[in-house]
Amino acid sequence: MKIGIPRALAYYAYYPFIKTFFERLGLDVVVSDETTKEIMDKGVEDAITDACVPVKLFHGHVKNIKDRVDYVFVPRLVSVNNEATFCPKFLGLPDMLACSVTDFKNLLEVRIDLKKKRLRLFMLCMSAARRFRKGFFTAYNAYFKALYSFKNYTHQFLQGGIPPLGIVAQRKNLPIRLGVVGYPYMLYDPYLSLDLIKKLINMGAYVVTPEMVPEKDKLKQARKLKKTLFWTFSNNVVRTAYHFFEKRCVDGIIHITAFGCGPDFIVDKLMELEARSRNMPYLTITLDEQTGQEGLNTRLEAFVDMLKIKRAKKEAALA
Repeated sequence: MKIGIPRALAYYAYYPFIKTFFERLGLDVVVSDETTKEIMDKGVEDAITDACVPVKLFHGHVKNIKDRVDYVFVPRLVSVNNEATFCPKFLGLPDMLACSVTDFKNLLEVRIDLKKKRLRLFMLCMSAARRFRKGFFTAYNAYFKALYSFKNYTHQFLQGGIPPLGIVAQRKNLPIRLGVVGYPYMLYDPYLSLDLIKKLINMGAYVVTPEMVPEKDKLKQARKLKKTLFWTFSNNVVRTAYHFFEKRCVDGIIHITAFGCGPDFIVDKLMELEARSRNMPYLTITLDEQTGQEGLNTRLEAFVDMLKIKRAKKEAALA
């Protein structure tokens, strides 16, 4: 039996767990193709017009894969902790797809709500295994292999790698360090992000993303903020930025956001105001389904050049 995983949204945050779990159940896992203009255009055709770009893209990936597999896995992500939920587009994603995509009859929906239940993830995995008539021990083994795979994935980030982009490590003696914050599905899809992270590395920047900051450091910032935001990914981004502000461990911050993202209207303004008060260079890049690169290249080059000049002046003053 084949199960399809769309290469969008939660894929970039949790795919090692999802992929390993289904593979260990004995299913043939098929991931949709890497994002292309054709996949984006197909998503735009069916998605509602006021949806954000990542949701439109998810529609395209579903259409890319639905006729090649027995089921397409579409999680209804509600929460993974006790403090926040995912934004409404994650909660309503299966409903949007069922209404928007023509002849989508093989949708496999799993509601993921881990709030206040320690063993909820384990129970969800057991339930999913029963759908495919897999026994307890097969499911038990698949669950722990998936956990191990996910821990290995997060460990690679903490070692300086960016595994979704195939970056094992970065040179540490680069001229500047840049904090690049945003949601995983914006940062790590090379087509959607216009390959922004690799552009920055090629310009001589050591890039630090939210997944490369230890959770304990982000939790320290959570206690210092006036309010916890409603959305899981938003909290991760804001806390990472505040960690950069406090530790001064980067020369500047770039926030990558999607056109039409509701939560980011708040998140971006919070970080922009804090960056201004702390005299930290800050740049917002808003991306949509357009693919023109020249404007982005110009802005990135100007920002990186400005940071290099600033650092050179600082080092000259200290010499």
